[in-house]
Amino acid sequence: MTPPVLPRVGIGTDTHAFAEPGSGRELWLAGLRWEGEVGLEGHSDADVVAHAACNALFSAAGLGDLGAHFGTDRPQWAGASGASLLAEACRIVGEAGWEIGNVAVQVVGNRPRIGRRRAEAEARMSEVVGAPVSISGATTDGLGFPGRGDGLTGIATALVYRVG
Repeated sequence: MTPPVLPRVGIGTDTHAFAEPGSGRELWLAGLRWEGEVGLEGHSDADVVAHAACNALFSAAGLGDLGAHFGTDRPQWAGASGASLLAEACRIVGEAGWEIGNVAVQVVGNRPRIGRRRAEAEARMSEVVGAPVSISGATTDGLGFPGRGDGLTGIATALVYRVG
């Protein structure tokens, strides 16, 4: 008897510090520009939602992590949008024989307030992934670097299953 095909779950995180005010860095989260917010420092656009989703997908498929595919040693990804990294991660996962079931991402930090653009963010990320993506926000009640307003963390889970 052939064993059942079981889905695989992956976990991914990503953390970036806020840039200095006046640095010109724009905040990009979930493939959206958040006008009026200070951006995050990073090799690419530092979109912690997209980056955490990439890490979760790679983890679920057993394909390494963000650094293995888009590391700082790869200048072609400098300044890349999180949405383009996520689209490429989805292509890599699909090419390896996996279908994406869903992705969930929680943004940890005091700002911006995710709820005000949640539907838009979920629609954008779902479009990129080609599967449902849910996004939530959480604060740390003033604790740690996100609570101090020093940066943001994205924590993601992804479900993939074998095709063919």
